[in-house]
Amino acid sequence: MKDLLELTQQALTGMDLEVVDVERAPLGLLRVTIDRVDQEAGQVSGIKIEDCEKVSRQLSRVFEVEGIDYRRLEVGSPGVDRPLRTEKDFDRFIGERVEVKLREPIDNRKVFQGVLAPSCEQDGLKRFVIEYQENKGENKQITFGISDVERAKLDPLLDFKGRKR
Repeated sequence: MKDLLELTQQALTGMDLEVVDVERAPLGLLRVTIDRVDQEAGQVSGIKIEDCEKVSRQLSRVFEVEGIDYRRLEVGSPGVDRPLRTEKDFDRFIGERVEVKLREPIDNRKVFQGVLAPSCEQDGLKRFVIEYQENKGENKQITFGISDVERAKLDPLLDFKGRKR
């Protein structure tokens, strides 16, 4: 699977797109998740349908030449709950709400939701910080390394209520 991710990243070199994930799903589905990053600002600027079409055409050719076995190719954006996998992802989304599930519990808890604060160094390792509120409104924070993370994603607060009449 790592080779497939690397092949996909190489195939999209020069397209100003980032490969977020490559996943094999049941029934021969190969799902590729991409994102666009504004290189100067370091911010995510979003994917358009035209980007998905272009990537799908490019990957179809590359995968055929490389002999990658799949029935359907699905290319899409990561959505509002974008997964965070690398240090670069965590650095990019400082100041955003995140949900992180750790491999080992801290204070008898593995899942934390809060705001990703700027990283720090501890014992020569890069550590990330989440600031969150306890049930009683008490502000707390946890510090963790990228190797401590089982899974992480953006966790935006969405308001579907719209305008009040």
